[in-house]
Amino acid sequence: MLATRTIIGLVVGSIIILLGGYSLLLHLAPTVSMDEDFVISTGDSASFSIPAPKDAPQYMIIVGDTFDLQLSSPGDGLNIPNTSYQKELILDWTHAEDGQTKILIQNTGGNELEITANTNQTPDPFGITFDFMVITSGVVILGFSLGFTLRKPKGF
Repeated sequence: MLATRTIIGLVVGSIIILLGGYSLLLHLAPTVSMDEDFVISTGDSASFSIPAPKDAPQYMIIVGDTFDLQLSSPGDGLNIPNTSYQKELILDWTHAEDGQTKILIQNTGGNELEITANTNQTPDPFGITFDFMVITSGVVILGFSLGFTLRKPKGF
């Protein structure tokens, strides 16, 4: 018969391992689709870096009074020099090569600037490392809980 602490440890450790494994599977995908909304206050600027593989579609809508935008995409992708825009700008491009698209936006208008982006990015390698750490902690919890079954330490 297993002790109560052992059963609790097995359940908790198994759940942690399953969550880490599921997250690892999500991070191993070639691209990750991200829908994001940003707001830039008057006079502020923001820079974005979108790492993506070849043929990854990118989409961005920028709405505001006036703003400056500079965009450079790898290869023969979309490249826009520093230019002023008014009202609304819709950007729809595809990465021609593996690499990073760099975007610099400066809000020069009187209102906030609203940015809606749907990007396809390569997963962050630190996320994969974090997933392995979560799985390892689940295994450690399983090991400790099984240790309670074999022999009970003093004080327990």
